[in-house]
Amino acid sequence: MTTYAELTTQILNYTETSTDVLTSTITDDFIEHTENRLLRDLDLDAFKSHQNSTLTADSPFLSLPGGTTPEPTSLATIRTVMVYASTSSARDFLEQRDISFMNEYWPIRTSTGTPKYWAWWDENTIYLAPTPSSALYVELGITRLPTRLSSSNTTSWLGNNAPVALLYGCLAEAFKFLKGPAEMLQLYEQSYQRAIQELMIEQQGRHRRDEYMHGALRTPLQSHNP
Repeated sequence: MTTYAELTTQILNYTETSTDVLTSTITDDFIEHTENRLLRDLDLDAFKSHQNSTLTADSPFLSLPGGTTPEPTSLATIRTVMVYASTSSARDFLEQRDISFMNEYWPIRTSTGTPKYWAWWDENTIYLAPTPSSALYVELGITRLPTRLSSSNTTSWLGNNAPVALLYGCLAEAFKFLKGPAEMLQLYEQSYQRAIQELMIEQQGRHRRDEYMHGALRTPLQSHNP
């Protein structure tokens, strides 16, 4: 487990600098860049979420959860979109398409029906076709943005569960900023890559399988003929 204060202290200690060189504003940037990098490098189940909303009849647009101008504050990407008429009715998956397809498929937006496709309209909005004829319910499977480590938020999932990857990612950022020795930058970059490989094995391997269905994970051993 690594708190915000511990991580900033580690950055200063590893780089052998002080706050005169690496101010809190600078180290906060290192932490934010590394958090974003981890989110893009890994598909972490910890940040999967489902959000429910209601479509507006006769409107093909749906504002995304956490959406603000100019970009959503809590949404990283959409995984699935489902619509349903009531809590007791079946959910239907919508297929993702691009806007050009949508415009050709459903050129008159005032015409209504049951949505079959969705597309990104902008960073805060998705576009559905056909335009919904009623206020259907919608369930979004999303990847949300991580809670940032900061002086006002001293712990996070990444700090608790991926402290090594977080530290080495920050150190790689720090040595690029300080224009430190190339071999040290290479060392911390390699250490970061090794740390995320371990996270991949845990999250995308062990975490997404059960022994009943798939059997226990086994490490292949090299055997020699007698």
